[in-house]
Amino acid sequence: MSPILAISLATAAIGAVVLLIGRYKLNPFIVLVCVSILLAICAGMPPQKAVASFEEGAGHVLGHIATVIALGTMLGKMLAESGGADQIALTITRLAGEKRISWAMMVIGLLIGLPVFFEVGFVLLIPLAFTLARRTSTPLLLVALPMAAALSVTHAMVPPHPATLLALAAYHADTGRTIFWGVIIGTPIAALAGPVYARFITPHIRLEGEAALAEQFASKDRPTDMPPFLTTVLTILAPVLLMLLGSAADLVTPPGSMPNTVLHFVGNTDIALLLATVLSFYVLGLARGFSRETILHFTTECLGPTALIMLLVGAGGGFGRELIDSGVSKAITDVAVGAHVPLLVLAWLVAVVVRVAAGSATVAMSTASGIVGPILLHSHGTSPELMVLATGAGSVALGPMNDAGFWQIKEYLGLTVGQAIKTWSVVETLIAVLGLVFCLLASLFIH
Repeated sequence: MSPILAISLATAAIGAVVLLIGRYKLNPFIVLVCVSILLAICAGMPPQKAVASFEEGAGHVLGHIATVIALGTMLGKMLAESGGADQIALTITRLAGEKRISWAMMVIGLLIGLPVFFEVGFVLLIPLAFTLARRTSTPLLLVALPMAAALSVTHAMVPPHPATLLALAAYHADTGRTIFWGVIIGTPIAALAGPVYARFITPHIRLEGEAALAEQFASKDRPTDMPPFLTTVLTILAPVLLMLLGSAADLVTPPGSMPNTVLHFVGNTDIALLLATVLSFYVLGLARGFSRETILHFTTECLGPTALIMLLVGAGGGFGRELIDSGVSKAITDVAVGAHVPLLVLAWLVAVVVRVAAGSATVAMSTASGIVGPILLHSHGTSPELMVLATGAGSVALGPMNDAGFWQIKEYLGLTVGQAIKTWSVVETLIAVLGLVFCLLASLFIH
């Protein structure tokens, strides 16, 4: 496929999604399904193959994300109904002050985001964002965007996320130095793309009513008998701590041994969230006086508003798979690789292209590092650690509509497609561009 045709098809598909959903108010799930399959057919795929490709992409994404969203929503519901979210909100407000809530949420996002995927950190923290926004009468975007920006920065630029580990291996970078520079470079990026940009864009975004999930996570009346702060925090951190144990399994136990297997099992994202959710049923449910029937009602009721989110996340995965299987992704990537640019810029550019083509930041980072890694081995003067960071920055660029995070942000915050582009897509682009700029500046001193 020619690069011009590939770029034209991708641009037309993205434009059609924006126009049909934003301008003509068509159902976003139907639009994504139709545009994805039509794109593949126009690229030369047989109709049956186009349908199968969409199903494969949607199933692959939902196999992980649906479980995360469901369990995270249940955990969030228990936090809300027990008063745990209010307890944390009151403590944060008291310590940081209402004027600095956006900065406090950025710090929380940076800490929680270190060991977990973006999607996991988001569903863990969004109940807190809803509660803080309501209790302090702060616009939701001022609370949620800094948190999400921080989660995205750590996901892309700070090990031990799986994609960064793959990039570390591809570039033969030092883990300790990568973490150090990731924190040094990532923190100001999170500040600029999070609280600073949120403060700028919030007055220009008018939310139509309250998001459906806000009702599930932030009750109007503050509970009188709230659980202790430490109990609530430990419940939220339980999946994070379990995932950290899983990451450290090979360091503290012999690989292949029974303890090693157990640690890897409980450290799995889905299992860690499952265990934390079951723990919340007791700590924030039965121990607070709720009956089993009430807990069942809570956990069933809260899943209703997540149905569309899951469908859209799956459709975004199907859209990304069509771009890959049709050859559109490869044709665009070949153009980026053929460009004669500095290695830092090349790694960033390839990651951006794969991000737009595939949607997933993890796929973008692992693919780009796999392509550029061999080139780095035959060149000198470029820091492998900065290569990891530049690739990670490019992997979150643009916040495209074939990324699960785009639809999560849109639906959880109650945004239109246009508003999601003005907020989340711009935040992701700021992270990408600032990441490249800071890496280029650092390369003047680091080799």
